[in-house]
Amino acid sequence: MSASTRIRFVLVGTQHPGNIGAAARAMKTMGLSRLVLVAPEQPLDEVAFRRSAGAEDVLGDAPVFATLAEAVADCRLVLGCTARARRVQLEELLPEVAGQRAVARAAEPAEVAFVFGRERTGLSNDELQLCHAAVHIPSDPEFSSLNLAAAVQVLAYEVRMAQLEGQAAPPPEPGYGEAPASHAQLEGLFGQFGDTLDQIDFHKGRAPESAMRKLRRLFMKADLSEQEVRLLRGILSDAQRMARLANERQN
Repeated sequence: MSASTRIRFVLVGTQHPGNIGAAARAMKTMGLSRLVLVAPEQPLDEVAFRRSAGAEDVLGDAPVFATLAEAVADCRLVLGCTARARRVQLEELLPEVAGQRAVARAAEPAEVAFVFGRERTGLSNDELQLCHAAVHIPSDPEFSSLNLAAAVQVLAYEVRMAQLEGQAAPPPEPGYGEAPASHAQLEGLFGQFGDTLDQIDFHKGRAPESAMRKLRRLFMKADLSEQEVRLLRGILSDAQRMARLANERQN
C-alpha cells in the first residue's frame, strides 16, 4: 500500500451531493482516491456523479459512516479543516505544513485523515475535539468563503506537492520504536479518563467539559503509543478500583 492510499479525505454532513462529486474530482487530479462520507444529508445522485467528471470510481468507492469518530477510528493523525476560531484550542497549521505532516505520517506507515465540515456551518466543536490539529486556508478575510471542493483542492494539492518534493520521513527500521496509538484507542482512553474523574469527584460540582478539553489537547499533542495508552488505562483502572473500595467503606 502506498503512502497516498493511507490518506483519506472525510466529508462530514455534506448538504449538496454535487459538492461531493466536485470534491472527488479535486482529489483525483492530485492522485488521491480515499474519499469517506459521514452522515451526508442526501444520497449520491446523478448530479454528484456528473460533477465528479471522471472520478466516478472515487465517488463510488466512498464508504459512508454515521459519525466522524467511526470514520477516523483507525487514524493516527486527524486534521480538521476550519475557517473559524472556535472554543476548541488546537494547533493551527497552514495547508503546506499540513500536507507535509500528513505525507510524513502516512509513510511511517499510519492512517491519516483530512476532515471537512458542512458547507454552511463547518465542523462542530465536538467534531474538532476529535482532531489533532486544525488546518486554516489563509484566504482574503474580506471574502474568505471557500466552497467545499475548492478547500479539498487546496489540501489535495499540498499533499501532492509534499509527495513530489520528497517531504515524507523515511519509514522506521523494522522493530524500531513503538506503534502509535490509533484514534479509537485514544477515544477509549478519554472515555475512561472522564469516568475516572467522575468517580473520584475531581470536578467537585464544576462542569467537566473544560478539564476534558484540556486533557484531550494534552494527550493529542503527546502522540502516545499503544503501550503508553495501555499504561495510562491501567493506572486509571486502579484509580477506579480504589474509588469503588472507598465508596463501599463509606456505605
